[in-house]
Amino acid sequence: MVSKIRIAATSLFILIVCMLFVSCSEKKEGKVIITDQEFSIRQDAEYNWVIDAKGKIKNVGEVDVKKVVVTGYCRSCGEIFTAGVWFVNRNIEKRSEQKDVISYLTAGDEDDFRFEEIAFYFQQSGKSPDGDLPDGLEIVIESFETVDG
Repeated sequence: MVSKIRIAATSLFILIVCMLFVSCSEKKEGKVIITDQEFSIRQDAEYNWVIDAKGKIKNVGEVDVKKVVVTGYCRSCGEIFTAGVWFVNRNIEKRSEQKDVISYLTAGDEDDFRFEEIAFYFQQSGKSPDGDLPDGLEIVIESFETVDG
């Protein structure tokens, strides 16, 4: 009888150790990178111009991801609405056209993104910014969720 209890206790101990080992193993992580980016200037009114962006992102992680939010920033742009100077408003949450949401991206796949209005420019004389992009333009992957599987 004592040997049956020892076998049962040993089996239970081994089962608990195996469960702890499995639950403590590393979870696979998702990782998304920007593989291509392009900025362009677009005139959206008689005296106004904006910077739009497009490019590609790739899931280089081990698992699928969903709800990937991609947006852009102009780190060198001013915050004051001034003629002839690129500016942004950092105090307002980005609108839907200022970001792109990729709904699902499987591991190893690549997808396109596109969004508008990273920065703004106006000139009362109507003189364009002549294709000169400001320094400090950046595309950022704001967030994503991993798919458990």
